[in-house]
Amino acid sequence: MKAVIQRVSQASVTINNLVVAKIQVGLLVLVGIEDADNQEDICWLASKIAGLRIFSDENNIMNLSLKDIGGEILVVSQFTLHAATKKGNRPSYIKASKPEIAIPMYEKFIKQMEVELGKKVQTGQFGADMKVSLVNDGPVTIIIDSKNKE
Repeated sequence: MKAVIQRVSQASVTINNLVVAKIQVGLLVLVGIEDADNQEDICWLASKIAGLRIFSDENNIMNLSLKDIGGEILVVSQFTLHAATKKGNRPSYIKASKPEIAIPMYEKFIKQMEVELGKKVQTGQFGADMKVSLVNDGPVTIIIDSKNKE
């Protein structure tokens, strides 16, 4: 699983001119799933995201996690994170899972994030044409690949 994690002061997902998810201070997580991903990847990534110390403490040092601040999270599926751009100018998405594999994995990831955080996770809609808006706070953007454990 690949994830792009952005610390935000606000973020939202709009589908067909309707806001379907919205958060204030927290994380926007774009997640890409490949066929080789499994429950271990889900658990590791959810734990890592929940515990990332990227929020400022009283001394303005990034020392607090999403759990520490009671922040919100918005998870959006993004198959394009698995784009291969080695050949030519048109990306290939051959590594990205097809919906029959990706949807159940995405749903399990959301449930695991809810377990880690002890609260509801806001989400986009798998496969929809979404408009994602955010105010990146910092900016802070972290990229994680569960296969490399980094």
